[in-house]
Amino acid sequence: MTIPEDFKTRLKIAKSKIQKQVQSDSEKKGKFMGSAFKLGTELVAAVAVGTIIGFILDSWFDTKPWLIIIFFFLGTAAGILNVIRTANRMQKDD
Repeated sequence: MTIPEDFKTRLKIAKSKIQKQVQSDSEKKGKFMGSAFKLGTELVAAVAVGTIIGFILDSWFDTKPWLIIIFFFLGTAAGILNVIRTANRMQKDD
């Protein structure tokens, strides 16, 4: 084997390794963005659901704004707990 052919072979191998690494990095970025979006959505949804429940109960019992405030904080606490649990589960998987 001549030196130029050997160099071409090594160059092809190096290019294929770099290509695989680039694909792997882009997959990791996609998974990270999906996980971040999931965590943010869980937090916002929990706060929104808690606030809506408080609003409905306030309308029924005519206690405005107390139940809205209480359920807002309950929803916030539930959202934070969900995010912590999900983040811990994601760390264990990795």
